[in-house]
Amino acid sequence: PKVAASLRHDSARAMRSLVALVALGLVAPSGSMRSVPLAAFPGLRTAALAVPAQPLRSRAVMIASTDTPLDGSKRSAALAEGYEVCRKITASYAKTFYLGTRFMAPPRARAIWAVYAWCRRTDDIVDAPRGGGKYLKREIAAWSARLERIWEGEAFDVVDLPLVETVKQYPTMSIQPYKDMIEGMLMDLKQDRYETFDDLHLYCYRVAGTVGLMTLPVMGTADGVTYEEAVEPALALGIALQLTNILRDVGEDARRGRIYLPKDELKRFGVSEEQVLAGVLDENYVRLMQFQIARARDYFDKSEDGISKLDASARMPVRASLDLYRKILERIEGNGFDNFRKRAYVSKLEKFMQLPLSYMKCREAAQLSGRAPAGSQ
Repeated sequence: PKVAASLRHDSARAMRSLVALVALGLVAPSGSMRSVPLAAFPGLRTAALAVPAQPLRSRAVMIASTDTPLDGSKRSAALAEGYEVCRKITASYAKTFYLGTRFMAPPRARAIWAVYAWCRRTDDIVDAPRGGGKYLKREIAAWSARLERIWEGEAFDVVDLPLVETVKQYPTMSIQPYKDMIEGMLMDLKQDRYETFDDLHLYCYRVAGTVGLMTLPVMGTADGVTYEEAVEPALALGIALQLTNILRDVGEDARRGRIYLPKDELKRFGVSEEQVLAGVLDENYVRLMQFQIARARDYFDKSEDGISKLDASARMPVRASLDLYRKILERIEGNGFDNFRKRAYVSKLEKFMQLPLSYMKCREAAQLSGRAPAGSQ
């Protein structure tokens, strides 16, 4: 009877996943997959699965931006609007992760959307075309100063306001990961080669590992688990996601004159920069890719141990991201390691099919660890 009840519960949960997919627009009400045009965002280094062709710099994001903080009379009216804008940004630019947040308690989901919206806006500032480096430095300085004022409780538009509220609601949230992400975005402008993996690891931490530190105070930890115990797996997941992005995009980056693969490792496997830029696929390159993929999987393994350390309602988005990004590594292998000419991606149908499996993994891991399963709170 207990098994039957569990199966009924999980079937109902899977059906709610389908309903959520319909609401999100990934699946038509009939169950058939909709054709949603997606395009790669060239400067994206924040581990989003897919983004729309329309750039982020839009009126939806820049609504009501002012040079002075919103006063008290406007804050209440603007907060609901701000959360909705943040939700739309997350739903548009990180569809699978957004769907995972629908399994979270609403206050936590809204806070995660607020954090994600800030990350997207930061990425947009760095990637937007401009006249020269001095303009970017000026914009980054202004954005960094604005971040400081957000931490002081000031909001300058409706998209700032949810983050102000999130900082207030989660006082253990640190400003440092946000500052580190800005530095990581700037690294992409200043640096197109990495001497060693230690150098690349710093970059991966800044643009992706920081997201784990930003969101961990919101997601919370399971009973008996300290914040410090959950930090290492959260960082490992960010590194794993970013390494996967890099391996997926070797050809795309090479066409832009960028090589993220560490130079000392290229040399170790007998692969020259010229070969990478020319897209030469030989035995040496295959061995290099096998090494890189194995390392990314090691980071996924480290991060997987931390999922059950999270609060039950926060596990699903993390589990889904981990499972789907692992599939990208499988696609690279399935493409014969040709990440120069073949795009490694997970289809919308595969994402849909994976979600119930990810949910079941959350439950199984929680039961093995003796912690409350996802969906039980």
